[in-house]
Amino acid sequence: MDTSNKKIRWGIIGLGNIANKFATDLATISNAELYAVASRNQEKANTFAKKHNAKQAYANYEALANDSNIDAVYIATPHTFHKENTILCLQKGIAVLCEKPFAMNSNEVEEMIATAKANKTLLMEALWTYFLPHYQYVLNLLQQKTYGDIKTLHADFGFLRPFDTNSRLFNKSLGGGSLLDIGIYPIFASLSTLGIPDIKEAKATFFENGADASCDMVFSYPKNVKAYLKSSLLEDLPTQAIFKCEKATIKINTQFHAPSTVSIITNESEEIIDFNYNTIGYNFETIHFNNLLLEGKTESDIMTFEFSKNLISTLDEVSHLIGLNY
Repeated sequence: MDTSNKKIRWGIIGLGNIANKFATDLATISNAELYAVASRNQEKANTFAKKHNAKQAYANYEALANDSNIDAVYIATPHTFHKENTILCLQKGIAVLCEKPFAMNSNEVEEMIATAKANKTLLMEALWTYFLPHYQYVLNLLQQKTYGDIKTLHADFGFLRPFDTNSRLFNKSLGGGSLLDIGIYPIFASLSTLGIPDIKEAKATFFENGADASCDMVFSYPKNVKAYLKSSLLEDLPTQAIFKCEKATIKINTQFHAPSTVSIITNESEEIIDFNYNTIGYNFETIHFNNLLLEGKTESDIMTFEFSKNLISTLDEVSHLIGLNY
């Protein structure tokens, strides 16, 4: 691939709310353009394409995957379709950035990764938080032990939404419920800073249709370090990640998974660091992905296959602990 003046032509499969955010931020990236979009509804595809200046609008995903002009595809369909949509594109040699959770379980993720390797094609889980400057800043502080070792982590994500059987968020058959949709973020915070826990404990409440309404988790690490994690669709939670270290508390403020501020709290003072975000935040993972593609890479050195496999296997274990079966 000649990378000198290369503009990466993107496609989007699945045109819901998150796809709109992704497309909005894609327009801020100089070496990328939205080339094609696909929905199972032609009118929806046309409307989305017009809004975001895409050249092509398809009424099925296969048509997009068969468009040889596309370099990369962002998959934003419901969780249960991630595997089949990803494999469809990988088998056409199209690089795939697939929204989190990567798939429904470890077996599906293993199949996606195997397909990417067999086709020597770039694949990455789109867990945008990993690439946000404030999160990278906190990771660096923790890795450098600037304030000593982590003693505890408290991370939560919760909001109140009226139960709606027509909403994907509550539809168990589409992977709906608190764990896969938002519980993945507190779990991500724990795995990305403390690694794989020795012991996992979890309990949950459920909606009448079997989707999980809330999930409380405790991950135990060596030296009595613990991570207290929670997801909920029943209440508004602070949605913060608070790392209590030996010499200070590092707090990622409200909406820790999205562009946010960071507070450094010591006995003497509290410093708030503002990262002056001017996008929704999806551009950071996309720029990283574009660079990987231009460099001929087939795996991210940040969101690695190993990390994605650890993340989905942890979600599998928590699901087992709470008795959640999809």
